[in-house]
Amino acid sequence: MVQDASSGEILMVAFMDERALAATQDTGIAHFHSRSRNALWKKGETSGNVLHVERILVDCDQDALVLKVRPAGPACHTGARSCFYRRLDGNSLVPSG
Repeated sequence: MVQDASSGEILMVAFMDERALAATQDTGIAHFHSRSRNALWKKGETSGNVLHVERILVDCDQDALVLKVRPAGPACHTGARSCFYRRLDGNSLVPSG
């Protein structure tokens, strides 16, 4: 999970493998593993909307991470600040507003 270090807002959820974690630690910029492309993915590689990592938290089972970040722009590929810009209302998606 990726969370804004200042506001606590959840920005996105993405998969990390060992290579993505190492790249994140080496650069201070969030990297993930793209399962659809089976490749290392630097967040903001094409848009410039990188995520500057301030801290990495590890859960008690050591199988989940929370990245506390300073976003350089919208986190979502749609241009929304967060990927969680909608909520479920019955069977419909509505702006989380």
